[in-house]
Amino acid sequence: MTAQSATAQRHRIVVIGTGFAGIGMAVRLKQAGYHDFVVLERAEDVGGTWRDNTYPGCRCDVPSHLYSFSFAPNPEWSRTFSPQPEIEAYLQKVTDGFRVRPHIRFGHAVESAHWQGDHWLVHTSQGDFTAEVVLSGMGPLAEPAVPKLPGIESFEGEVFHSAQWNHDLDLSGRKVAVIGTGASAIQFVPAIQPDVEELHLFQRTPPWVMPRPDRRISAAERRIYRAFPLAQKAARAGVYWTRESTVLAFAKIPALMKLGQRVAERHLQEQVRDPELRAKLTPDFTLGCKRVLLSADYYPALAQPNVEVVTDSIHEVTPTGIVTDDGVKHEVDTIIYGTGFRVTDLPVMDMLHGRDGRTLREAWADGMEAHLGTAVAGFPNFFLLIGPNTGLGHSSMVFMIESQIAYILDALKTMDATGVREVEVRPEVQREFVDRVRSSMRNTIWTRGGCSSWYLDAKGRNTTLWPSFTFRFRQLTKRFDAAQYRTR
Repeated sequence: MTAQSATAQRHRIVVIGTGFAGIGMAVRLKQAGYHDFVVLERAEDVGGTWRDNTYPGCRCDVPSHLYSFSFAPNPEWSRTFSPQPEIEAYLQKVTDGFRVRPHIRFGHAVESAHWQGDHWLVHTSQGDFTAEVVLSGMGPLAEPAVPKLPGIESFEGEVFHSAQWNHDLDLSGRKVAVIGTGASAIQFVPAIQPDVEELHLFQRTPPWVMPRPDRRISAAERRIYRAFPLAQKAARAGVYWTRESTVLAFAKIPALMKLGQRVAERHLQEQVRDPELRAKLTPDFTLGCKRVLLSADYYPALAQPNVEVVTDSIHEVTPTGIVTDDGVKHEVDTIIYGTGFRVTDLPVMDMLHGRDGRTLREAWADGMEAHLGTAVAGFPNFFLLIGPNTGLGHSSMVFMIESQIAYILDALKTMDATGVREVEVRPEVQREFVDRVRSSMRNTIWTRGGCSSWYLDAKGRNTTLWPSFTFRFRQLTKRFDAAQYRTR
């Protein structure tokens, strides 16, 4: 025992993060009879991504009925695609309804975690914790990715990332530069366009945008869901299987994606009449290669007279604007990054030290990988939620999270039943799983669609997405197989 661990708070289990993963894990731990656990959260409330992203227009692109825990249906969704405040409120309601809040330590930013030979020592901004098992719910959409633009330090105006929205700044009458055209930008651009004097959208690659079939859920529908929970369960099942069918186009028969691409092309043509602007907004890759975006108001916003879509690369930032490679200076007083997150460069990679002090970054020097996206060789009694190759391009991450939670609970129960104190996935088991995933990935739209995206790591490999049906992942995580692990 180290001197630091002698004064640490002791718990059997430490959970990190209070997004869907951390809260879902905490609820299921309590329901399974595990009460000696603590949840560490750097912020002052729960919510994760849905607490931090409060930019105008923020909402989910997965239908509401599917974007919730199976054990906690929400009959009160106001729309078929939920806005951010409702999702954050839902997570708070689950936290309090299942009495998880007493287990949470707010304001405890995890700074590092070290395997000590028979337990974990977790350092936080407010003290140390020891645990037999560490469960990480730190999702990939937590740390903003901010590009290093030449001259940005000289800029005299306001600068912020969409995930760190400056609500104190009134954008009315301002000349705003938006850098990036991903999932966040297509939501906040239409929200701020009517207020700003000028909006300069710096686009590196145009995304494919599909119509968003969003509508208000009527009071009568909500009454039915409250009175007859099976009705909402049936609605959820319908959404699930509809979404699941699209895997055929994404991962099995990419040629099918041409049908969806025709819908996106028609959507663009109907909403953007100017042929020059439409040409700028037409992607040169197959639909699905990058994240497919949903919006009914993005294109109309770009067609407004106070908006300029800039396709030339940024050369430098000056004190009063942005100069592009064509030599044009765009005078702006505000820069907003819509540049996404550090998905394949997670901070946890440097914080986590496994056997022999090896960091997760060192273990992942050749790319992120984990058995079932959950367990990493060399890191005993450690499990990831939303780990490598568990992301989705078509359905709800909550489904994947619940699959992993069930697997981890079965691991804990197996340890209890057999008297095992330590489990560590065998390297050859992890390698076999990763090889199967990479083999399955070869013919998917994500690798053959002709684009680069945040799905891919620095070596061009897709280490983020699951290349098959989600029910197949649930089958694989249904049971913890101790034979695949080194045990002590």
